[in-house]
Amino acid sequence: MADIKQFGLDLGIYGPLAEPEIVINLAKYAETAGFSSIWLADHVVFPKHFDSKYPYSATGGFPAPIEDPLLEPIATMAVLAGSTTDIRIGTAVLIIPYRNPVLLARMLITIDQFSGGRVTLGAGVGWLKEEFETLNTADFALRGKVTDEYLEIFKSLCGGQEVSYHGETYQFDTVYSVPGSIQRPNPPILIGGIANPALRRVIKYGDGWLAVALDPIRMKERIETLKKLCVNSGRRFEDLDLVYKIFINPGEPKKGPFGEREIGSGSEVQIIDDLKNILGSGFNNVVVRYRGDSAKEQQKQMERFAEEIIPKL
Repeated sequence: MADIKQFGLDLGIYGPLAEPEIVINLAKYAETAGFSSIWLADHVVFPKHFDSKYPYSATGGFPAPIEDPLLEPIATMAVLAGSTTDIRIGTAVLIIPYRNPVLLARMLITIDQFSGGRVTLGAGVGWLKEEFETLNTADFALRGKVTDEYLEIFKSLCGGQEVSYHGETYQFDTVYSVPGSIQRPNPPILIGGIANPALRRVIKYGDGWLAVALDPIRMKERIETLKKLCVNSGRRFEDLDLVYKIFINPGEPKKGPFGEREIGSGSEVQIIDDLKNILGSGFNNVVVRYRGDSAKEQQKQMERFAEEIIPKL
C-alpha cells in the first residue's frame, strides 16, 4: 500500500487558482494532511502571442489560459518557507536559464537557510522561446549548455566558500558565497524532462529525475534507458530519486501528448490505475496537481485524494 509521504502537491501558481490565499491554504493543508512536499511550476510572464509548442499536450497548446493569474516561483517559495514548518518545498520545474545563475543560487541558498533545509530544486531547460526573448535571457538555442553550467554554478555557491567560474556561457572571478546551503553538498536537484538529453543531465548533475506525461509503455522504456545510462557512467540507479508529476483531471478522459488518454484524466478507476502504473514502474514519489477553476473543488479533490485514493494504491 502506498503512503501519503510518497506524494506531494503542486500548488498551481499559474491558472485560475493562482491567488495568494488559495496557494497558502493549499500548502498548509498539504503539511497538515501529511504530504511530503509542495511544488511550484515556473513561468514569469506569458507573451500574448507565441508560436512555441507546449511539449506535453496533444495539440501543442498550453493547458491554461495565458491571461490567467501567474505567480513567480522563487518569491512564492520564500513566502511558503515562512507559512509552513516541516514540509519540503520544490520546483517542478524551475527553468534554469531564466535567471542570473549567481543571483538564483543565492536566492535558493537563502530560502534553504530560512526554511531549515527544505528546498528541492527541480530543474528544466524550458520550451517557451518567446518567454526567453521577453526576459532577455540566455540564447534559447543554447539553453541546454546554459542549464548545465548554471547548475555547476549553483552547486559551487552552495558550498559556502570562495568560488569562481569560467565556463562557455558564464564567467566570474572569485566571490564569497557565505553562508552556503544548509543541505550538503547542496539541496537535492531533480532534472525535469523526458528526452535523452534530460536523462543524460540526470546522470551528470542530478540527484533524481522528474518525469511528466509518459504513458505506461514509455515510462518503462525511459526508466530502462536511465538504467543503461547509469551503468555506462558508473552511477548507481538505486541512488536516484524518481518522481512523476501527474495532472488530475476527474471526469471525461482527455487526449494525451502521444495520442492516447492523458495520464490522470478520466474516471476514478482509471486515475487509480494510472497511479498504480506509475508506482509499479519504479517511481518512488508522485507530485499531484489538480486542474480546475474552483478553490472549493480543488480542496475537495485533494482531501479525497488523500483519504480515499491513496489507501487504494
